[in-house]
Amino acid sequence: MIEWTEQHVMIRDAMRKFVETEIKPNLEELEHGDSPPYDVIRKMFTSFGMDEAARATFEKRIARERAAEKNGGVAENGKRREGDIDTAGMQLIPIIELCRYCPGIVTAMGVSMGLTASAIMSKGTIRQKERWALPLLTFEKIGAWAITEPGSGSDAFGGMKSTARRNGDGYVLNGNKTFITNGPYADTIVFICKLDDGSEAKDRKMLTFVLDRGMAGLNQSAPMRKMGLHSSPTGELFLDDVQVEKERLLGETEDSPARAGTKASFSMERAGVAAMALGIVEQCRELSVDYARTRVAFGKPIGEFQLIQLKLAKMEVARMNLQNIIFRQIEIIASGKSLDLAEASACKLYAAQAAMEVALEAVQLFGGNGYMAEFQVEQLCRDAKVLQIYAGTDEIQISQIARSLLAH
Repeated sequence: MIEWTEQHVMIRDAMRKFVETEIKPNLEELEHGDSPPYDVIRKMFTSFGMDEAARATFEKRIARERAAEKNGGVAENGKRREGDIDTAGMQLIPIIELCRYCPGIVTAMGVSMGLTASAIMSKGTIRQKERWALPLLTFEKIGAWAITEPGSGSDAFGGMKSTARRNGDGYVLNGNKTFITNGPYADTIVFICKLDDGSEAKDRKMLTFVLDRGMAGLNQSAPMRKMGLHSSPTGELFLDDVQVEKERLLGETEDSPARAGTKASFSMERAGVAAMALGIVEQCRELSVDYARTRVAFGKPIGEFQLIQLKLAKMEVARMNLQNIIFRQIEIIASGKSLDLAEASACKLYAAQAAMEVALEAVQLFGGNGYMAEFQVEQLCRDAKVLQIYAGTDEIQISQIARSLLAH
């Protein structure tokens, strides 16, 4: 794949119109007000039929899994099917276009219908999928994926202190999670912890539970204040002796490979960063080109100065590279495959650094104006920084890529 198809361009143009109509006029409220982004996301789902498409896809998959179980076979659980280039592009183009103005919306949406719903769809029983995953996929409900803890940082598994203790036929959950996207407003929470069975902490099984807002002992904090992604609410979760029945244990078995499922979620999250970065880079480049044409200094447009031209050229190179990464991802999705963890890490490492470098160059090109909130590059620069931190820092991506190389 070397260029966008006609269908892709139609999807892109429709998304741009939606962004211009529904998001751009409300950007100030989304970024600096008290309005969470969920109503806007739901309006997008309704406008583009994304909710009904998700429901239809879900029902087909559940029907296949029921048929497989009825025939005595193993249900298709998390296995991807081949699609087509246009359908695959539909998954990434909205991310790109939304990130031109509001990357926070993408994070809120992606964690809910991506990480949270995918965790349930990958390892859950049919009953669990129908109960919790479908409302997330149609965005009727908001989801949060809770793994990070205070003090654990990049050592998500080794530093994890949240526990599940067996209690009759159920469990008692305790722990504290932080930096949880959608945490303050989530209706459904995928909670990852260790089984407290008396063994050494490093040897304990990882278990995943599905929780609902309002459960006794579960406290969801108010939104945290942060540097960027203001339109993506982030919070803490506190669990104090939360009683859960076994049906909330994902897969309803302690033998489900929770670590492998979590790593698959990391791969998906990291692959999505490239589309976010492309949206940020495209907008920074477009704003910078316009500014370089119209801003006059020393009697001529600043675009005539070679140092400014160098900045613009670097932005275009980054845009081309990111677009080619997206094209590869679309082809992989269409083939029914997915990036392995090392390749997803490589995509995220380059994309995050490219977005940050381009955004900083845009601020520098705008000069004093670039530092002012009235000019959009200021917001995009703040938003771009998180791409180097969440879903694994740059340093973690480097380690993952190197380990993969050395293992072969």
